[in-house]
Amino acid sequence: MKIAIVGTGYVGLVTGTCLSEVGFDVTCVDINEQKIEMLKQGETPIYEPGIEDLLERNISKGRLHFSNSLASIINDVTVIFSAVGTPPDEDGSADLQYVLNVAREVGRNMNDYKLLVTKSTVPVGTAKKVRAALQEELTKRNKSIEFDVASNPEFLKEGAAIADFMRPDRIVVGTDSEKAKALMEKIYKPFVLNAHPVIFTDIASAEMIKYAANAMLATRISFMNDIANLCELVGADVNMIRRGIGSDTRIGSKFLYAGTGYGGSCFPKDVKALIKTADQNGYSLEILKAVENVNERQKEILYHKLRKYYNGDLAGKTITLLGLAFKPNTDDMREAPALILIDKLKQEGCKIKVYDPVAMEECYRRVGENVEYCDDTYSALKDSDAMLLVTEWNEFRTIDMQRLQQIMRKPVIFDGRNIYDSNELCQLGIDYHCIGGVRTLEK
Repeated sequence: MKIAIVGTGYVGLVTGTCLSEVGFDVTCVDINEQKIEMLKQGETPIYEPGIEDLLERNISKGRLHFSNSLASIINDVTVIFSAVGTPPDEDGSADLQYVLNVAREVGRNMNDYKLLVTKSTVPVGTAKKVRAALQEELTKRNKSIEFDVASNPEFLKEGAAIADFMRPDRIVVGTDSEKAKALMEKIYKPFVLNAHPVIFTDIASAEMIKYAANAMLATRISFMNDIANLCELVGADVNMIRRGIGSDTRIGSKFLYAGTGYGGSCFPKDVKALIKTADQNGYSLEILKAVENVNERQKEILYHKLRKYYNGDLAGKTITLLGLAFKPNTDDMREAPALILIDKLKQEGCKIKVYDPVAMEECYRRVGENVEYCDDTYSALKDSDAMLLVTEWNEFRTIDMQRLQQIMRKPVIFDGRNIYDSNELCQLGIDYHCIGGVRTLEK
């Protein structure tokens, strides 16, 4: 079976490379000519552990191809995955122009049966619009050609996307066609040999599952951040709270870590889109509105702790940010707390030094020369008045704290991910502040 993937962003490229890895003949399509030329050379435009090896192997095996033109390859394939972007509009709703453009392109060029599978995260009701857009183009051509539309939301974690795709805990497919169902079963058969299921639903439910899943995870994060802030006021430790409630099998331990708020390409966008979908249908999702408000407030938490520590006088202070990406193992800075912190500290007149293992180029693209870019952790900490741990990269977990004491102007840490041992740092004489815990030492 030959497959086309439209869109070579994060979802599209991971999907295409993984499908080719199990033997399918896959062509990834993108209108960005520079990106396609990179991919033909085995160079990836995204950072994702393991993807370069998959690219090189499957290109060399002749299973993975790249093109700028969907029209030129459409009649060589049976299944087309649409993995184009759905950026938020100004009102928070998902912008579907790219999704509908793919449907129109298929309708303008198909000559035999096609299954168009929406892989992008889209609101409930999008499949109907996709079907209508495709059918409209066929009608213009005076053609009567069979086609199906399906929804196949992705559940990939940046930094672990290859493993998530190759060993999924579940695969969700929404379809109203037995023919489409049979094709999707064939495509995903190599991925469910570990007994994890393909869950077939109606299309609207599949579209909703993706949003509901991300909204639930975002809710857990904001809930724990709210609890963490209360813990500080009453003298409790959020890490002990997490252990206490996470051991309850009804709750579980995942996504109960307090921090500086969620970011990235999924949670912020999907929460906004789900809120907007509800509003458009005359219903207010009050819990999710609170989740969003808590998260936006939490992104500033380290700034407020730092400002309080210095009694509101941050002008001229040198502040180090360790970690820029919204999470480890990615260079993605979309909606990253680091961007909020940089903006706040710049307004206060701080000198800002930054270091991230992979997101430095992305940071420069976003903030330019407003910060000093450092080559490693210790050059970033040298002569600094405070360290803000923003992203919990593994290399930050093993910082030589005695060396830190020697090179910083003042050994003070604001730990936005609660990765350090407060007792150990207290014994070393390092002033330590975390999220939702009892701070050590006083200024």
